[in-house]
Amino acid sequence: MKVGFVSLGCSKNLVDTEMMIGLFKKNKYEIVNDPSQAEIIVINTCGFIEPAKEEAINTILEMAKYKEENCKYLIVTGCLVERYKDDLIKAIPEVDLFIKFSEYDSIWEQIDNLINSQTKEGKLEFLDRVISTGKNYAYIRIAEGCNNFCTFCAIPYIRGRFTSRKIEDIIEEAKKLAKEGYKELIVIAQDTTKYGVDIYGKPKLAELLHELSKIEGIEWIRFLYAYPETITDELIEEVKNNNKICKYFDIPMQHISDNILKKMNRKSTGESIRKLIVKLRENIPGVVI
Repeated sequence: MKVGFVSLGCSKNLVDTEMMIGLFKKNKYEIVNDPSQAEIIVINTCGFIEPAKEEAINTILEMAKYKEENCKYLIVTGCLVERYKDDLIKAIPEVDLFIKFSEYDSIWEQIDNLINSQTKEGKLEFLDRVISTGKNYAYIRIAEGCNNFCTFCAIPYIRGRFTSRKIEDIIEEAKKLAKEGYKELIVIAQDTTKYGVDIYGKPKLAELLHELSKIEGIEWIRFLYAYPETITDELIEEVKNNNKICKYFDIPMQHISDNILKKMNRKSTGESIRKLIVKLRENIPGVVI
């Protein structure tokens, strides 16, 4: 059968979609880009903010129209389903299967039960994913979830607590990507600069970036979502001195007012953010923030 995918939301969600594509491919399904050709359509949703919810609902309804033609099964996964599965089941009966993010351990069992396939290759695997971002760069997800519980954010309730991957597993995936010809790695997590704290007892992002830079074939490395309060001197030095790491900091500052930051449950202050920017510019001439 032919399967088409729609991935909504952030790059972390895209990695999940790439693993889903790899799972279907491993089970001998044909992957297509044109939804009119697909007998199965999988939509991986975002449920973070109101516009994302609206986009997800509109996309589901748009893809549901293909059930009048070639599509036999419509499957919806991801963050929107995690938050509103029961409501979605009642509201959009055109969908054949809703799968929460927290149910990904049984994802193929659920799909298999729906389609009645004879194959039982059932886990989402980083090493099996099909890269969807072209031939030059790939995202590499180093952790999942978040412990910050900012008052405006639903991510910890959707994706769970912060959980790092082991360094050796990330390196193995990166080496595979390098062998496949990818030159740039974009390191992602919901809270990238906390990488390693949960399993190693201290931040390990600088060490991880250093190890990734040793991989033959990798020429550029950048990391996204570096929380301002957890950008360490060690990390600044690694970015400064490592020629493979882009002199680039992607930082969620959110606000500069102490009053608003406190209400948001952010750990930074206006003063600490300003000091960080000065420090980055003093230590890394020409740094992009």
